[in-house]
Formats: sequence, C-alpha cells, structure tokens
Amino acid sequence: MSDQTAPPVLRTVGLTKEFGGLVAVRSVDFDVPPGSITSLIGPNGAGKTTLFNVVAGLYEPTSGHVEFLGRRMIAAPERTWLEPVFWVLPALLVWALTYLAASAGVGAGTELAQVMILVGLMLLIATLITAVIRPSWYDRFLVRMGIFKCARPNDMVAAGIGRTFQNIRLFANMTAIENVLVGMHGRLKASPLDAVLRTPGQVREEAASVGEARRLLGFVGLPTREGELARNLPYGDQRRLEIARALATRPKLLLLDEPTAGMNPSETAAMMALFGRIKTELGLPILLIEHDMRVVMGVSDTITVLDHGEKIAEGTPAEVRANSRVIEAYLGKGAA
Repeated sequence: MSDQTAPPVLRTVGLTKEFGGLVAVRSVDFDVPPGSITSLIGPNGAGKTTLFNVVAGLYEPTSGHVEFLGRRMIAAPERTWLEPVFWVLPALLVWALTYLAASAGVGAGTELAQVMILVGLMLLIATLITAVIRPSWYDRFLVRMGIFKCARPNDMVAAGIGRTFQNIRLFANMTAIENVLVGMHGRLKASPLDAVLRTPGQVREEAASVGEARRLLGFVGLPTREGELARNLPYGDQRRLEIARALATRPKLLLLDEPTAGMNPSETAAMMALFGRIKTELGLPILLIEHDMRVVMGVSDTITVLDHGEKIAEGTPAEVRANSRVIEAYLGKGAA
C-alpha cells in the first residue's frame, strides 16, 4: 500500500477544546499521512500548541476525537461513572457470600468468615492498584464494558508518539546520554528486581540501551557530547538533544513544537536537514509547529493553517502560500 492510499498515522475529527468560555480549538479535522512532514501553522494564539497538547494527551478535548494508527485514543470520557463499580464488585461479592453463609449458619463463628473478609479486602486493594497502573488488559476490559478514558501522556508515548516542547524541557543536571536513556525507559523490559540483582538479561539490555543512545546522539549531530551536562550545551545542541530523547522512545510519529525557535540561520539549516533525515532514513512522519515560514515551506509535504482555533486552509506549501485567507490571517485583510 502506498503512502498516498495508506490510512493516516494521526487523524483529528471535529476536535474542540474549550477553557471556560474560551474556545482555543474549534472543530479541527486534519490528517498526518505516513512518511510525511505535516506542518501546523498560524498566527500567535491560533491554538497550535493547545492542539498539540490535546494530541499528546495533556488535555482532554471538549468534543471530537483523535485517532492514532486507526485507534481512537483521545476523546471526552464516556461512562466513567461505571468504572468504580468494577473496583469494588469483586470484594462486595466475596463479602456478600460470606454474610449469606454466616446468616444461614454455614461456617458461622469459624475462622473461614474472617479469612473471606480478608480476601475481599485484598481483592479491593488489588483492583484499586490495577486501576492506577492501568495495564493494557485493563484498558481493553474497559473498552469491552463501554467505558472510554482519554489516553494520558504516558499512554500516548507507549502507543508511539514522541514529542519535543516549545520551551526546552531537558534534565539540566543530567548528561546528554542520560537524557536519551530516560527516553528509553518506557521500552525497557528488565524489572526492578533484575536491576538489583544485575541479571545477565538486564546487563545486556543496559549495554544495548547505551549503544542505542550513542547512535541517536550521533544521528542528531551530537556524537562527542554524551558526557556533557545538558545545561552546558549550546542552545541549538539542547534542541537536538531533545529530539534525540524523543527518538529514544521509538515513536511512530514525532511531534516537534517550534524546534528552530531562537536559532541562527546556520543552525536552522542544519535542523531542516535533520528533519529530512528523520523522514527519509527513519521513515518517521513528523507533525511540526513552526513560525519560521522558510522552514515550513522548505520541509513540509502538507500544511494545515489555524486562525483563532479554526482550520482556515490546508494543502501543499504552494497552495497555502497563495491562499487569500492565509494571507489575511498573517498580514491583515488589506493584504489579501
């Protein structure tokens, strides 16, 4: 199946996000095709970062939904009131049976009733812990019961979305390679017990992770910086390190929020080349927010334009550049 006919990696359908009476994003539909660079642009306050944060699981949408790899991941919660019933139901059943048995004189006054009460309490604790951890089987169970919970940021990372931030969010007092290793944490298989005992499997996995982190640092152009503290890196290198950390999560889609902001022309050109390598060498689609129109027009396959939270245009760079509504949004009505 070609990229032109393949289903989109990411799709938003009627996505709306309100903060009180403020509508930050209003009924936005757009797709990110596989193997593409899709840019999301618009004037300041257009709702770009809000939309990013909804897609990443930081905000729950007011209405509409987000599909990732064909699965609905982000939407307003549905029938969540039913979930607590399943937390307490096993324990209640055990206690009810114990009460009925005691009322009927079966096992009354014996240690069996006390044991059953303890079993019910342990079941209650176990179900509450499961609800907090939310393993994949628990999420599947909720779906079968007709309960939908909006995916959290860690769920989106586990599903395959990696992202960087508008304001750099590195671990400043950790080295470059340690920052990248943090990105790999969610994909590691070794348990805490394996780490304590230093089992052979854990040692092999740790060595492989370090090797992969070094490869990623080399890929983004930081092959000699692994031992430097993140706070000591130049600004442009910090941006590259954040991309390396996002790639370490093994994403299927990369979200980049103004990755060239504050860069000089040579740094910007190098970053554009990196975007191209991510697309061609890794085959990784990118959803990009960027204010620098030279970057947007130079790297994008498709562009979606927002203004006051609404989508006003979509198409190739040439189509968007010539769109009168886009010109009006950026330069004012007289310019259009």
